[in-house]
Amino acid sequence: MALKCGVIGITNIGKSTLFNCISKTKAEITNFAYSSNKSNVGMVNVPDLRLQELEKYQPTDKIIPTTMELVDIPGLAKGASQGEGVGNTFLTDIRNTDALVHVLRCFDDENLPHIEGSVDPVRDMEIVDFELQVRDLESVEKKMEKWAKVAKSGDKEARKGMVVLEACKKHLEDFKPLRSLEVSESDKKYLADMMLLTAKPVMYVCNVDEASAVNGNEHVEQVKEALKEQETEILIVAAGLEAEISELDDEKDRVDFIHEMGLEEPGVNKLIRSAYKLLDLNTFFTVGPKEIRAWTLKRGMTAPQAAGVIHSDLERGFIRAEVMHYEDFINYGSEHACRENGKLHIEGKSYVVEDGDILHIRFNI
Repeated sequence: MALKCGVIGITNIGKSTLFNCISKTKAEITNFAYSSNKSNVGMVNVPDLRLQELEKYQPTDKIIPTTMELVDIPGLAKGASQGEGVGNTFLTDIRNTDALVHVLRCFDDENLPHIEGSVDPVRDMEIVDFELQVRDLESVEKKMEKWAKVAKSGDKEARKGMVVLEACKKHLEDFKPLRSLEVSESDKKYLADMMLLTAKPVMYVCNVDEASAVNGNEHVEQVKEALKEQETEILIVAAGLEAEISELDDEKDRVDFIHEMGLEEPGVNKLIRSAYKLLDLNTFFTVGPKEIRAWTLKRGMTAPQAAGVIHSDLERGFIRAEVMHYEDFINYGSEHACRENGKLHIEGKSYVVEDGDILHIRFNI
């Protein structure tokens, strides 16, 4: 699945530190604004405890988690939509992502000066939102100019499109992101080619100091208050602490350190899973003695499409899918037991794959 999640935020707030904790691709970290003029792209393993549970009932040579693509986008500053800092590059890179992780600085550090002179995550969030809204407004107005003449000539589709664009324009002029504008599925086609920045789903990560890693702090509470009317997820992560965790090679040392800090697991694990969910993705499994593997598919995809994720030949020659649900496999302990108890289902081309399904594809080429 070629879906990307972009990590955004104002400059010098810890984005690259978080990115380095998650990805094998390492981004340069400095205390200077605009020190990076390009995005860093990395493939990230999606933590899934179900893989280890499956191995208990099906011994295997190797376990392969599913992955997603994460893009660490250069920090933004006020005026980015007019090209300030590395603004134009930043906004172009955001356009090419499918969802956004907005990192907010929620810690004080005299050695890391804030570009705006003080730590205020709500102000920083508003700066980024405004820059994205300005760029979207430009895109909408350009398309309206293009379609205006066609609509005047009586083209029904252009007229319908202009109504949708007018609604978008008004929404943006009211300083609201397009993700909060209700647009019918049939009308979304008029906007699809613009890849509008504020229409993308977003979650927020409050980057805190080590002492605030478990319960947050006053800055976090300000963010929660500002976002209380939005349907969005807010995570608390201490990037500095996560960097220390990621440097520990021994698994036992890592677990002990995490528990010592009062955490159940690394915060970046929650971040990855939440970003994966934000992209509207599901996971299905293939299980066997050679490998147990997690695969990614878009929610709502059918069995033949899932087969195509494994290999295009499987989708082309798809006959049927033998399906077990993860919970049934764990409860009964084997494919044979699932079959004996009526928990292995034969599904055809219209079957919509559910998260956690275990599939065995029957095909013929």
